[in-house]
Amino acid sequence: MSSGNNTPLWRVVLAGLIGNVMEWYDFALYGYFVLPIGNNFFPSADPRTSLISAFGAFAAGFLVRPIGGVLLGRIADRVGRTRALMLSVVGMAMSTFLMAFLPTYDQVGLLAPICLILLRIMQGLSAGGEYTTSIVFLAEHAPQKHRGIVSIWGLWGSVLGMLMGSAAGFVLSSHLTQLQLSSWGWRIPFGMGILVALVGVLLRQNLQKEQLPEATLTPLKDTFTSHRGAVLRVLLLNIASSVGFYTAFVYAVTYVQTVGQQSETFALALNTQVMSQLLIFYPISAWISDRIGRRPILIAGSALLCLISLPTFHLLQSDSSELIHRGEMLMMITVALLAGAKTPANVELMPVAVRCTGLALAFNIAEGYFGGTTPLIASWLVEASGHPLMPAAWLIISGSITLVTAIWFTPETFRLKMNISLK
Repeated sequence: MSSGNNTPLWRVVLAGLIGNVMEWYDFALYGYFVLPIGNNFFPSADPRTSLISAFGAFAAGFLVRPIGGVLLGRIADRVGRTRALMLSVVGMAMSTFLMAFLPTYDQVGLLAPICLILLRIMQGLSAGGEYTTSIVFLAEHAPQKHRGIVSIWGLWGSVLGMLMGSAAGFVLSSHLTQLQLSSWGWRIPFGMGILVALVGVLLRQNLQKEQLPEATLTPLKDTFTSHRGAVLRVLLLNIASSVGFYTAFVYAVTYVQTVGQQSETFALALNTQVMSQLLIFYPISAWISDRIGRRPILIAGSALLCLISLPTFHLLQSDSSELIHRGEMLMMITVALLAGAKTPANVELMPVAVRCTGLALAFNIAEGYFGGTTPLIASWLVEASGHPLMPAAWLIISGSITLVTAIWFTPETFRLKMNISLK
């Protein structure tokens, strides 16, 4: 299969997904080693204070992602996607690699947590535009009939990065003592991230630059003045998949332990297994959307999310590992179904002049303010109501928002031409 230019399609795909691997590899590492990071950079007599501080530094990166997305999106819309993609992968690589060499609080005092927070902000700014720019790059380079299956590899790279980070943490924890991990072992996988970064730089060098027929000098201004409707539509279409993903692969890990009374080992093993299967279902869903269109899949996926939400939480609170597994599988299939259609639709629905800026704004709001808050909202619903099935209400609301948007406010786009050429 050719990309329609002199760059082989396999290189286009690898160049598009590698930055997402880097981003979520770092995400998984920080989450896995948050305890030693908290002890080294935010020491306290109360371990919970150290943990909360470490998560606060992590959150700082997420808070600046919309800003990073708009900044890199502006660069991508003004001077081209490849320039923005090179900047993002270098920025993420440096922040991840430098984590391995940060001095601790015992060595330099308050400077240690300040440097840590600055690196998390640098990572967040770089990552904010990586995913959205990469799927724009993939979709615009893809043959028209295969736009879904090509663009999905950006999202596929995100899941692969999480699995790589988890695997690195598992290997180290299996071969090092807790003391070794806490003092220096946690630094190793951050340092090894430079290998992923070097691959990313090599793949993204000398890619053909895009010729933007409708380039604008003010993409951010134009996004708010002329293309508000497109941004709002894409934002609403992303809510169901964002909430579904964070429910299935973040909140469910805690839920099956606290409500289902399962062990941490079981919860993490199940999460890893189902996430691995997601890597298979993503391309399948995208391939189907290339055959029958984006709208039918978006409608089916969001309707399914509404229908399975209550049964899924019934299964997840079961004392049967088999039933819990079925609940996770239901969520995974629904998330895959939505992702296969919304990933190419995100690009197709956004006008080319503000494609990267508008998509970065819409996606980061949906992902950060709806998806990222899902574990907090779900936990609060259980606490406030005293009923373990109440998180299903948040899923149903999210699915309904995307369902209404897909049915009444979204045109079919899978035969749309990208209106862009390569130099």
